[in-house]
Amino acid sequence: MNLLFDRLFASNQGSGIFLSFSEQNKPITYDKFLNEIKCMASRLKILGLEKGDRLVLQIEKSHHVFTIYGACVQLGIIFIPLNTNYTAVEVEYFIKDSECGSFITTTKMLKDLVSQDKKVSCKIETIDADYTGSFFSDFDENEPLEIIEKQNEDDIAAILYTSGTTGRSKGAMLSQKNLLSNALTLSDSWGFTASDVLLHALPIYHTHGLFVATNIALASGSQIRFLRKFDEDDIIANLPYSTVMMGVPTFYTRLLANRKFNKEITKNMRLFISGSAPLLKETHEKFQYLTGHKILERYGMTETNMITSNPYNGERKAGTVGLALEDVKVRVVALECEKEVSKNGGIGVVEVKGPNVFNGYWKQSGKTKSEFRDDGYFITGDMGFLDKDSYLTIVGRNKDLIITGGLNVYPKEIETVIDTDSKVEESAVIGVSHPDFGEGIVAIIVEKKGHKIDHKVLHATLQKNLATFKLPKKIHIIKELPRNTMGKVQKNVLRDMYEDEFRKINK
Repeated sequence: MNLLFDRLFASNQGSGIFLSFSEQNKPITYDKFLNEIKCMASRLKILGLEKGDRLVLQIEKSHHVFTIYGACVQLGIIFIPLNTNYTAVEVEYFIKDSECGSFITTTKMLKDLVSQDKKVSCKIETIDADYTGSFFSDFDENEPLEIIEKQNEDDIAAILYTSGTTGRSKGAMLSQKNLLSNALTLSDSWGFTASDVLLHALPIYHTHGLFVATNIALASGSQIRFLRKFDEDDIIANLPYSTVMMGVPTFYTRLLANRKFNKEITKNMRLFISGSAPLLKETHEKFQYLTGHKILERYGMTETNMITSNPYNGERKAGTVGLALEDVKVRVVALECEKEVSKNGGIGVVEVKGPNVFNGYWKQSGKTKSEFRDDGYFITGDMGFLDKDSYLTIVGRNKDLIITGGLNVYPKEIETVIDTDSKVEESAVIGVSHPDFGEGIVAIIVEKKGHKIDHKVLHATLQKNLATFKLPKKIHIIKELPRNTMGKVQKNVLRDMYEDEFRKINK
């Protein structure tokens, strides 16, 4: 038995469309998709890959990512997708750390590895954006491979490397059970059926675009309308032919800024989903006013897939990431005493337990042990609180907690007040070294286009709504906040930018 392959790939047969394209490419039916997977499996066998081997993939977004993923599941090969923005130095680390049997990449990355004299011991094949490359040599001669390797539910299906913002990236091992349970739970929770058309503009090296969006579509037999990347004009052109869209906050803010985006465009849609970073309350309100749709926010991470979601049927609370999924347990634990805090405002570390939670970090048993409680709960490192109705609100990362003068300050609380200023586009609050207070609070603000913040008004608002120890000691206006490829604000970059902010005080 191979539960993941049987349920997501082999169960969808027939002439129904799996992938449609905004470009001139012909649609791919479920039958054709399954046949391509089996041909891919044959090719992987020729490369010498066996059950339990690791395959690292770093190519531009294409449907080949889906078929290689499916072929890996079929053969019990551990699938490792990489961010296409990783450099040769980073790629060398991932190849060595994973001890992979094969690396499939672009011609450009191969040249970069060679030019920088990076030593890799695995086989390397190429797939380029125009669907050419060494991987496809004699590919048409491959016969579909019918062998399906037996897999237990706890066998590792994929490894996703974390972003590595606090050091070397760690490989999160995701089992068949982790991926399948989350796909089935979310498909049911969000009301997916075979009649849905999912507009897919997300990258597919990340859990959001691959293991959430794609797996849900496969679990429900839905169609995916496939876009190579996010472009608001392409999104607008494809929304009338779609029923669901998954995105990050940047998607929605850019759509709202586009004059072509209106209610008529979205009349065929039943659901807009957002994740990977919090949505501003203003974005929620503007989107609902313009389209009549209330965006559904959810919460997850690399190690756990999805954890919570606002309900499809029920109250969607702006600013929260919703309720724990049906088969997932969530609790909030105080930093100081490691005891569960009371609901309705008590802030602590979010911990999670369920079939969605990963098996541990690749080759890092010590790190794995330190991230789990004795009762099996995974310590996410995210800070948050549960309201009286059990809706979860994320206020930041544990490492983002600011301790100033011995007092704990949560950046989200300050950001929320700053963002009430009508001239503020967005904000980020950080703590940096301070000679007297340990950490000093710094607010970094992006002004709305064509507006200029009145600092006196802003200071008055902050003083009215925040305790004195929470007030920023410095405020900076910049053009845009640094973000990673998933739209998350990179506070580590901001901390590096302003690390010397208060060091001159004692000089």
